[in-house]
Amino acid sequence: MLSFESAGRGILCNDAETRPSIWCKGVQPALPLWLASHPDCTPYDPASADEARAILRSALQALYVDHQAGFYYLATHDDTCVDTGPLHRADAQGAIKGMYRLRFTPEVSTVSTASTNGNRKTPPQIRLCGAGKALQRVLHAARLLSQDWGIAAEVWSCPSYTRLAREGRAAARWNMLHPQSRPRRPHIARCLGDSTAPVIAVTGYAQHIAEQIAPFAPGRFVALGATPQRGTAYADFPGAPWITLIALKALVDEGALSAQTLEAALRTYALT
Repeated sequence: MLSFESAGRGILCNDAETRPSIWCKGVQPALPLWLASHPDCTPYDPASADEARAILRSALQALYVDHQAGFYYLATHDDTCVDTGPLHRADAQGAIKGMYRLRFTPEVSTVSTASTNGNRKTPPQIRLCGAGKALQRVLHAARLLSQDWGIAAEVWSCPSYTRLAREGRAAARWNMLHPQSRPRRPHIARCLGDSTAPVIAVTGYAQHIAEQIAPFAPGRFVALGATPQRGTAYADFPGAPWITLIALKALVDEGALSAQTLEAALRTYALT
């Protein structure tokens, strides 16, 4: 109704829960799919007030100064999701485009990264992406990977998987239609680069929202999202221990870790 009344232009900030709930404020499961597939909508799930502020400023500029068509949807949250600190200009631009790297860099345990002969060795690396409230659990998982397993995790905040995927598809189409021109490189490709380190993308929405960026990840990719609980109206996304386990599994599949690591993780976090 809001989209119709505003002639398809505007900014909707919705503080409803992003997961199905028994309460009336819960978002219907079909809403995220509709938002991601609506060509006139640019949906965001910011994880902090600074991210939301940067996105709002960009939306106001695009809609009411540059007179672009379409509307923006922001999932806002009643509680503080994560304190990412003040956004620098480059990070704010990255948030608007869909992702930026956090300055949080976990310290890798010297015990975990030491080889049997006493020499230091380079720890396995992995990229963790999170949006909205899920980013807090991603940061917790990064700390667990560092402290418990000696694995360096690069953490990215991804306020809009949908915008990243759309730009990626648009660039791929342009490159196909202009084979003799310099290829366009979307924002996600510039962020992830050519590294083949596994990418774990987590969202508070259904899993398919994060899966949108799978074609643009250069290495192994795993998407995690909210899963409805059988027999209830609730849905929840994985906690930090499960995100940690999935990250370890990706590294095992890459041959960077032994299978025994998974067995140890299942016991450590009581996930069996």
